[in-house]
Amino acid sequence: MEQQPLVSVVIPVYNMETYLEETVRSVQASTYPSLEIILMDDGSKDQSLAVARRLAEEDPRIHVYTQLNGGVAAARNHAISKASGIYIFPLDADDRIVADYIEKAVEVAEKDSSVKCVTCRAEFFGARSGEWKLPRYTRSLLARKNMLPASALFRKSDWKRIGGYDETIIAREDWAFWIGVLKDGGEVVRLPETGLYYRIRNYSKRVSDRSLKKHVIDVLNQKYADFFFWELGGPLRYQRSWSRVINFFSRLIHPMEAFIYPKYAEMGNWLFQLPAHFEEEGVCIYKGRNELREVTIGEKTFVVKSYKRPHLLNRFVYAYVRPSKAERACLYARMFREKGIGSPEPVGYLTRGHTGLFDKSYFVCLKSECPYTYRDFATHTFSRQTEILRAIGRVTARMHDAGFYHEDYSAGNILFRDDLPEIQIEIIDLNRLSFGKIGLEKGCKNFERLPGSDEMLSVMAEAYAEARGFDAQECLGLIRKYVDEELEYRKKKAQTV
Repeated sequence: MEQQPLVSVVIPVYNMETYLEETVRSVQASTYPSLEIILMDDGSKDQSLAVARRLAEEDPRIHVYTQLNGGVAAARNHAISKASGIYIFPLDADDRIVADYIEKAVEVAEKDSSVKCVTCRAEFFGARSGEWKLPRYTRSLLARKNMLPASALFRKSDWKRIGGYDETIIAREDWAFWIGVLKDGGEVVRLPETGLYYRIRNYSKRVSDRSLKKHVIDVLNQKYADFFFWELGGPLRYQRSWSRVINFFSRLIHPMEAFIYPKYAEMGNWLFQLPAHFEEEGVCIYKGRNELREVTIGEKTFVVKSYKRPHLLNRFVYAYVRPSKAERACLYARMFREKGIGSPEPVGYLTRGHTGLFDKSYFVCLKSECPYTYRDFATHTFSRQTEILRAIGRVTARMHDAGFYHEDYSAGNILFRDDLPEIQIEIIDLNRLSFGKIGLEKGCKNFERLPGSDEMLSVMAEAYAEARGFDAQECLGLIRKYVDEELEYRKKKAQTV
């Protein structure tokens, strides 16, 4: 018979000597054969630890640990860190479960890996009786309401993925946990039968937590700003059911727009926090009209570009007429890559407004692995210089054949790498593109800000002409002409300054 996956039932215990045995007995009666029970004493001051140890002596499936009082989130995290199960089932130390709840939950989860949570119908007992009427799960409702009970089956891998329960939140830690598990997708299944009996006591945690509403909402907004933006159009408000309406009118005054590619969805909350802490992020690698910072998150390094606040007319234009520079940079990088033209992988962008006008924007991309720019020809000698220049000519041709004209095609915006069998070229600073058919003369003019010796220009011109079916000498003549005109223009401009 195939071994069934192990389920770890984790039970935080704090001053529960009266109820703990009843709770554990309900788990021991489970019809699911492959389980362990982890009792984590959270610094109890009564005989809870003694009760737990006595129960463990009777049943080898029970493991008892103790810690200094740290709260239910810390106790759950500690217990789960000790757990060996593929699945985790949290249970409060004064509740009970129905014998077949875990068995049915595992059956559902094993059939569909997209199911992140299996819950059930529940009933109150103790100081209150009757059905615990929880609404059907939707992401939008989860953003406004703590509507999934803590006692539900989930995978330990999901607990690890989101960093466990948030130990900074004093109440509704299960709400924060479920948002973390489900904010980037996943299904919730509620079994049709009653599986949980939730004890109500006059001074139970569920009752006392209501006084911490402001604290809970403040922590959730800080932790999951991206989730609330997608689901509610802005932060979770203290008047939770009115959040979407309040945010609608707030965004008329303070508009904000954000986008992140699904591959980097886990960085969404970081992106939403950028305006508040951009100056403290990573290392500044350029500061002028705009600012670039290099940020390492986990094993990857990103470049964040903060665009300078535009003048008044463009603040209106970017708010209502034209996409921001950050949005264009993100979109155009994706377009380049889809056409086989190298550019650092875009992650996303964020724009914000003030009093109805555009204010600031941020673009995030993966850091390029190309260590050099075209500028480095002036100071470095490259053994593969001809290959590099030919690669630049071919990439420029590919860009023009695709109908892309880079309005800022300059030495600093062409990156390259020459330590691979094939030269790698990447183009950056893409927010200034124009589109349309690009002929011989216009195409050659795009080289005007790439100065170099006659030999360098000749190599690029030849490769460009070959790729586009033009005459190489005609291309070289035009490129020389436009490079010389640009140099002369810049010389005169410097003299007048």
